[in-house]
Amino acid sequence: MPENKNRQFLDFEKPIKDLFDEIERLKLTAEKTKVDNADYVAKLEEQVLAKRKEITENLSSWQKVQLSRHPDRPYTLKYISKMTTNFVELHGDRNVKDDKAMVGGFAQLDGETVMFIGQQKGINTKMRQLRNFGMANPEGYRKALRLMKLAEKFNKPIVTLIDTPGAYPGLEAEERGQGEAIARNIYEMMRLKVPVICVIIGEGASGGALGIGVGDRVFMLQNSWYTVISPENCSSILWRSWAQKEKAADELKLTPDHMYQFGLVDRIIPEPIGGAHWDYDEAAANLKQALIETLKEIKQVPAEERVEQRIEKFSKMGFWDELPV
Repeated sequence: MPENKNRQFLDFEKPIKDLFDEIERLKLTAEKTKVDNADYVAKLEEQVLAKRKEITENLSSWQKVQLSRHPDRPYTLKYISKMTTNFVELHGDRNVKDDKAMVGGFAQLDGETVMFIGQQKGINTKMRQLRNFGMANPEGYRKALRLMKLAEKFNKPIVTLIDTPGAYPGLEAEERGQGEAIARNIYEMMRLKVPVICVIIGEGASGGALGIGVGDRVFMLQNSWYTVISPENCSSILWRSWAQKEKAADELKLTPDHMYQFGLVDRIIPEPIGGAHWDYDEAAANLKQALIETLKEIKQVPAEERVEQRIEKFSKMGFWDELPV
């Protein structure tokens, strides 16, 4: 969790920021005057917790989108470091290059070897550029597929952590087969004979998310989102402006509760009060517990039956009507 002085706040978190500023002012005053104001500081810290809870319970769809993009929010490598031991990162798609926006490798989860794969955003400006803001090129998805096949070869379960504003839409990405790479991953993930759990830990946008999003179970963290297009791009298409992004977020029904009601995800993982950026350890512990429980459950199902259930699960998604002839 970031230090107080480095903590960043969203617009709707301003009441929390005001309390933090007051706490910092009191602490500085205490250092200068040697006056004991610990009791008052403790009361303000209680107010911070209460305000975090109040704000979290009344978030709009757009505010959840903002929270999923919070610059202090933990990303894939942070969750892996907090949940696992002996992580060995594997690189390259054995064809073009190593895509830094997609990371993966074997790690020990509660004593069991698991293949972790996920999109990684940068923690500062330089790293964001290196990681391409979590937007993978075709070689990133081919790298992910290579690691999935490696896990299947050694009969190890797979966990994917999804956090991307979308697959990279650049000209070179399209020339190298972005659409084909994502489609191939979806096809191959349907047929993997090992357990697969997919978790949206932040942004789950479009094919960029689906490229590593097919599994026996699909989870969402409490303050994440999952849909075919970002609210801003939806607004720009429908209203020719980003100004309607909040309305678009509501209409897209992209929050975890909506996704769960539609049957598109299987479970919502709770986050620390105020969001995962307030307590990395608690956020990782919640996810780790869910992964351990679920892996134990789905490993009991024979591989062939598990594949059939996975195919049936995704084949049933969606709503449609047939008009009379």
